[in-house]
Amino acid sequence: MGAGVVRVTLDGASRWRRRSGEYSTMSEALAAAEAGDTVTIGPGVFRENVVVEKKLTVRSAEGPGSVRFEPPTGTALTLLAPASVQGLVLEGQDGSAPAVLVGGDAELTDCRVATRSSVGIEVYGGARPTVRRVTVDNPGGLGVRVADGSVALLEECEVVAAGQAGVVVRTGASARLERCRVHHAAGAGLVLTGEGSTVDAVACEFYEINGNGVQAEDRAVGRLADCAVHRVTDNALMLDSEARLELADCRIHEVPENGADLRGRATLLLERTTLRSFGRNGLSVWDPGTSVRAVGCEVRDSTGDYPAVWVSDGAQVSLTDCRVHDVPDALFVLDRGSAAEVVECSFTQVRNTAVSVRDGATVRLDQLRVQDANTGLWFRDHGSGGLLTGCEIADVTTGVIATRGADPVLRTCSVRGSSEAAVYVSAGGRGTFEECTATHGKGFGFHVIDGCATVLTRCRAEQNARGGFEFPEPGPIAEGCVSDDAKAPAAEPVRAVSTASAWEAAVPLVPSARSGSPAEPAPRVDSQPIGPLPECRPAEVALAELDSLIGLDTVKQEVRTLIDLISVGRRRQQAGLKAPSLRRHLVFTGSPGTGKTTVARLYGEILASLGVLQRGHLVEVARLDLVGEHVGSTALRTSEVFQRSLGGVLFIDEAYALAPEDGGRDFGREAIDTLVKLMEDHRDEVVVIVAGYTAEMERFLASNPGVASRFSRTVTFADYSAAELLEITRRQATEHEYQLSEETAQALLEHYALLPKGPSFGNGRTARQVFETMVERHAVRLAQVAELTTEQLQLLLPEDLPGTAAVTTGSAGRRVPG
Repeated sequence: MGAGVVRVTLDGASRWRRRSGEYSTMSEALAAAEAGDTVTIGPGVFRENVVVEKKLTVRSAEGPGSVRFEPPTGTALTLLAPASVQGLVLEGQDGSAPAVLVGGDAELTDCRVATRSSVGIEVYGGARPTVRRVTVDNPGGLGVRVADGSVALLEECEVVAAGQAGVVVRTGASARLERCRVHHAAGAGLVLTGEGSTVDAVACEFYEINGNGVQAEDRAVGRLADCAVHRVTDNALMLDSEARLELADCRIHEVPENGADLRGRATLLLERTTLRSFGRNGLSVWDPGTSVRAVGCEVRDSTGDYPAVWVSDGAQVSLTDCRVHDVPDALFVLDRGSAAEVVECSFTQVRNTAVSVRDGATVRLDQLRVQDANTGLWFRDHGSGGLLTGCEIADVTTGVIATRGADPVLRTCSVRGSSEAAVYVSAGGRGTFEECTATHGKGFGFHVIDGCATVLTRCRAEQNARGGFEFPEPGPIAEGCVSDDAKAPAAEPVRAVSTASAWEAAVPLVPSARSGSPAEPAPRVDSQPIGPLPECRPAEVALAELDSLIGLDTVKQEVRTLIDLISVGRRRQQAGLKAPSLRRHLVFTGSPGTGKTTVARLYGEILASLGVLQRGHLVEVARLDLVGEHVGSTALRTSEVFQRSLGGVLFIDEAYALAPEDGGRDFGREAIDTLVKLMEDHRDEVVVIVAGYTAEMERFLASNPGVASRFSRTVTFADYSAAELLEITRRQATEHEYQLSEETAQALLEHYALLPKGPSFGNGRTARQVFETMVERHAVRLAQVAELTTEQLQLLLPEDLPGTAAVTTGSAGRRVPG
């Protein structure tokens, strides 16, 4: 058959009325053909817009790829009848029209759609096509769109490129995808939207997607079986506005964001599905009515620093027979109304906390196994709790923590091999522990401090290095408890406690699916400062000491400006006017040894003498004093430091160490979050000064949105000049009854001028070290001299400077080269 020839074979019912014919254009052939005929196309390129309105078979004579339709505008192929089209290449160049438009019950087989159109294949108007082994390459728009109540079957198809979403099913349409692949799409891989829209995908793969892998919204429903979603730039699954997805035997991996992100009353059912290598949460579930039910699933190998399962804002999650491992945190449940049910699951190899419950959220944990975690279970604050039955926790730093009013109920649970306390209750936490065990720990078994009203009934502690039960203050109730290290703790009079039935009412079961990193709240800090009030020097005395410091002219001016603001503010208040807002918290930037600590101490004294602070004392700390060894201890340690500083100045040296550049979820950030909260709660009771190198402090200020707003005034401490370092040395010499000769002073000036001013340069510390070295060299020089004058014992010479040649001195005081 010749190239560019279209033959019509008369297979139709009325073929006896005319003979077979050959045509030079498709339009002529289609006009001549009748229903049931076969249109065979010879090799070639046709620049026609083909419209098939009859039940025909249209195929290429020499197989797929030999015939190409390439119209300059409009749609390359329109199917309005139950026709069968085979082996064509369809190319469109019109960005406002689809390349292939299907409005009938057609079949499209072994075709390639290579186009830059608005849509590669558009199915509309209730059509019911079957599309087999078709490739769509449309970098200019959507890959495939099924709309308007249509029902499409796609078998072994591939979307190799799409400028927008790969496959879209919308406005009540349905699609079934079998063994299809969608990749290199600039939008979502698969989009379901609109009430009544449904998708069934079997053995499909969605990958290399610049967006969400599968996106469902507006009450759409999808079912995926034996599918893979991976290498996307956003979430693997994104559900919103009452959409519903069901996944069975699927694989989700290599996702920079969430494995699944749900909001707006969406529901997700996962069965035997694996989520791994995700950058944020494996499951991120938000909003009331939103729920996830996972059965027999695995969540593992997080590449980020976020909890594997995140439940917040009233959402609910149910996990049954699931494994969560190799993650920073396993399960975080937060906000009142949020709930999680975990049955016969295992959480292992968790770098931080296995289960964290806060802000009034609740959990039901039944037969949960936690192993190799920092903290096993942490109930953080008032209203947070749950019912835990038969849970096993092993090889953790701390097994169970309850703080700040949290009140969980634990029955027949066990903690084994904790490196600190097995159970730790503090800061107003409560908790009911029935028939629980704590064994083989390196700390206490049950450690309840702060007089917390914890109830322990028939609990057992064995082989704990520090003891079985430790109650420093009265408050806990222990009944029928036993320990191998001492007698059971004495029981206090029984008081009313929460019951399990109350928790059962408060923690609803998560319904079937067919029906992400907030700042931690800071522990409470007493508003009364610790210790007696010191006698404050008058402000004039402290200011005089400030003025006597060498250099620091800019710093002195900044401090005087603050004092003036306070004084004028007082006078305005006395006159019935508003006082100017005082930016009391400060940032001190500059190199070490420039007097930052000294100025902070004087600043506190001045504020106390003016009545701004109650005590004016200085509490100086660094990262080590604020950051604990495991999750939770940082907030408590920071709060204790803050408590000591109330009424005075909290000075944090090298504060930038709390926000290291590569810190990820470094515990220093928990200290920052806690500080910001406490500074807001006690804004008039303390002054916080953070200090460090200039560039590093800029990073610190950017580490938390609340930091920069609270530290809005920066005081820069410049390096001392050579003359100022010389003056510091003169004062040290005078204080220690030494003298500098004129030659020595000149040599020191030259020495300081030549010192490199790098990161290790210590300013005032360097001057002190130089003086101490001179004293040592002076002693070595004179040690062997039999008779010394008072002048010799006091006078420091140029050769006593660091780096000068060693000398000895004769009995007459004449210098002799040594």
